[in-house]
Order: sequence, then structure tokens, then C-alpha cells
Amino acid sequence: VGDKVMVLAGSGLWQEVVNVSASQTFLMPEGMSFEEAAALLVNYITAYMILFDFGNLRPNQSVLIHMAAGGVGTAAIQLCKTVENVTIFGTASASKHDSLKEGGVTHPIDYRTMDYAEEVRKISPKGVDIVLDPLGGSDTSKAFNLLKPMGKLITYGVANLLTGQKKNLMAMAKTWWNQFSINALQLLHQNKAVCGYHLGYMNEEFELVGGVVAKLINLYSQGKIKPKIDSVWPFDQVADAMRQMQEKKNVGKVILVPEAPKEESKKEQN
Repeated sequence: VGDKVMVLAGSGLWQEVVNVSASQTFLMPEGMSFEEAAALLVNYITAYMILFDFGNLRPNQSVLIHMAAGGVGTAAIQLCKTVENVTIFGTASASKHDSLKEGGVTHPIDYRTMDYAEEVRKISPKGVDIVLDPLGGSDTSKAFNLLKPMGKLITYGVANLLTGQKKNLMAMAKTWWNQFSINALQLLHQNKAVCGYHLGYMNEEFELVGGVVAKLINLYSQGKIKPKIDSVWPFDQVADAMRQMQEKKNVGKVILVPEAPKEESKKEQN
């Protein structure tokens, strides 16, 4: 009773009071704010397991991070920086490139005006060692083709299915139709790996996930990672918060809180 904890749950957190199993909670480290705690678990567990458990990231390798200014993207960039001499390619709209460079991205690429695969090849003709793919559709095929021999593609989302404020069924069907498919024999000839990751299906893997959280808390306590908060919104502005993400304006995590901080408490904090 009274412990400050981070909570890992698949749904039901957009409310003032929630009931979760103790196994889904993790003690917050000293000095961490509640906003940082809300931004840590899902994004950093995902980025850590993709990069290190599947990707086996090592010094002097190269990584392509799509949606590099988003929650998982910013987490992955920080985690890449904990390994020596990793070259980071990051796709994001041009307005976010300065922020990405400050964060440690070696080569930001504007996916809206450039073919990111061509841009990667210009700098690294052989391709990259690891691709983090939250996009799906034809982008997964492009990612596979960008891998060096012994490279690894980790797919963890299908953002291309999200087509705007209204569902565009034709665009969704096209993404589904273009979804990457490969058989075991083709993999054998290519000397490449394809991995799939979904944190939501790790509900019973308490030891595995708990071990990752312990490593992340250690990195946070050493100052090697720090969740990047884009903005904080009260529950009654949830539509504006969602729009911030939908219009791809955020750099880092968008956080919801039950109510807007009172001016008095702000002054006290200052």
C-alpha cells in the first residue's frame, strides 16, 4: 500500500481508477515522474526486446527505425545509443529531423519526399543489419530487401492500415494484399531472419517481461534512457490528444492524465 508503480495492461487505463493483478505492476525508480512511468513500459519493453532479444544488436551495426519520432521510435534510438558505434537511420517528416539528430539519429530521412530505401542504399550500399517495421504492407518487403546477409527484420505493427480520420477500405485492402509473405526455403537461400513481435500476447510471460523491466529501470537509473514526453492532456481533451498523434505532430509520447494540473501545484513544483 502506498507504493508508486508502473502498470502494464492491454486496455482499460483511460480512467481514474483501475484494478490490475500485482504481477502487472512494477515499482517506479527513485526520481521518476508519473508521466515518465506512463511512457516507459510499453514503448521501452517493445524497443528493448526487438533490438536485443530478436535483433541481437551489437557494436558497429546499423539499424533502420521507422516512425522514429514516435514512442517506440524514440525508445529504440535511446537504446541504440547504449551500444557502441551504432548507425541509426530514422524515418520521420522533415520538421522532426533536428529533434532526431539531437536524440542520436545518424541519418534522418523524410519518407514523404524521398524513397527511404534509396536513401539508405546511398549511404550504406549493402543495406542495414536490423529493420524495425511497424508499417506492414509493401514496406515489409522493402525492409526485407534492405537487410544485409545475416540481417534481421522485426515486424511489430501494421500502421499502414491506419489511413486517416475515416476508414478507407480500399487502402486497407491494398495494404493487406501487399502484406509480405515468405517461405522457409526462401529464407534459407537469403541468409536473413524475419521475426514478429506483439507485447500484447506476452500476458503470461511474467519472468521474461519482468527481466526486461529490471534492465530498463537500471538503464533509467544510470541516466542512459529517459522517456521523451511530447505532451500531457487531461481526459476531457482526449480527442485533441488523439489528433496530435493522428496528424503525426508528436515527437515522443502523448500522455493522458485524469485532470489538467492546477496552476497552484505547478507553482509549487517550480
